Amino acid sequence: MKLLLTEDNRDLSAWLTRLLNQSGYAVEQAFSGEEADHLLRTQTYDAILLDLTLPLLSGQMLLRRLRSQNNGVPVLIISAQDSLQDIVEHLNLGADDYLAKPFDIQELEARLRSLLRRASGNANPTVSCGNLHYDSNSKIFRVRDRILQLTPREHAVLEALLRKVGKTVSKHDLADSLVILNDMVTPKALEVYIVRLRKKLEDSGVAIITLRGLGYMLSAVEP
Repeated sequence: MKLLLTEDNRDLSAWLTRLLNQSGYAVEQAFSGEEADHLLRTQTYDAILLDLTLPLLSGQMLLRRLRSQNNGVPVLIISAQDSLQDIVEHLNLGADDYLAKPFDIQELEARLRSLLRRASGNANPTVSCGNLHYDSNSKIFRVRDRILQLTPREHAVLEALLRKVGKTVSKHDLADSLVILNDMVTPKALEVYIVRLRKKLEDSGVAIITLRGLGYMLSAVEP
């Protein structure tokens, strides 16, 4: 899952990015509202972590701009402004959730997982296809009762496919799911991960289908 973190405190931003990377999120940082606005015009994200007191363009103005453009990307505000009036105002402006600073990283991750589940239309933390099951809380894949042993990159690819099960996921979007710590992924490397996953998913009741020129799709298969 690819996140945009907008936070002008560089130490806090670095700390959050490191912890979220360790949890398997790809995080892109923006240190001003204008920088975030530019990224949102050129990139696609699964969610935004938005501070309100940003230089050049405030978090509130960025949120207003997003929603006026009918951009429905989920927004979790993280702010030291914690009055009831602030929370209600920004939820009414289109924020999906609000977390006051200082916060515990476990609460942030729990809120983020909940927000992403709602955005995907599935409030259940467990997502399934065939005999493949994924628990977004524990981040464990299972085939029936067997835990699937995956590398971090294999995990990221399979999660991206499973969250859009039955739909085509482009190679570009899959590569984006692997952009962690600015480590770029080549198309050839992506193909290697797909081959490895296919071997590990044998007898799982699912298949990764190649749609030439379009990307890949995860689908249940007949026994």
